[in-house]
Amino acid sequence: MARLEDWVIYALLDALVAALATIFAKIGLQHVDSVTATALRSIVMMVFAVVVMLTFRGTGFVSSITSREAFFIVLSGVAGGASWVLYFLALQKGETTPVAIIDKSSLLFMIALSVIILHEQLTLKKIVASAFMIVAIYLLVF
Repeated sequence: MARLEDWVIYALLDALVAALATIFAKIGLQHVDSVTATALRSIVMMVFAVVVMLTFRGTGFVSSITSREAFFIVLSGVAGGASWVLYFLALQKGETTPVAIIDKSSLLFMIALSVIILHEQLTLKKIVASAFMIVAIYLLVF
């Protein structure tokens, strides 16, 4: 039997933990403003990430980050923060499953943006898979 690559295992664990995060968020949002909940979640995630960094990497890697890399990491943080605010707002107002499924349509945007911005190849395989994702999202949400 073939051995799964480490990154596949990490990605599957990520998907499981992300699903738990959505369930926990939906429960926690019952009587809490979505923006406040997002801010509190962000603080917890920041503390968690810093503890993991310090435990496993130390601070040496921080000084090796270039200004260009820092700029794009900051942009990623702003985009991620905006995504969380919008996700929590949608989660507070809608049902968990359709909100989470539509959130995962970010895969379609990522494919398009990776072709446009990163100049990755748009293959027939990506086009067909994207079409299947669009159909699946439609069937699961509507």
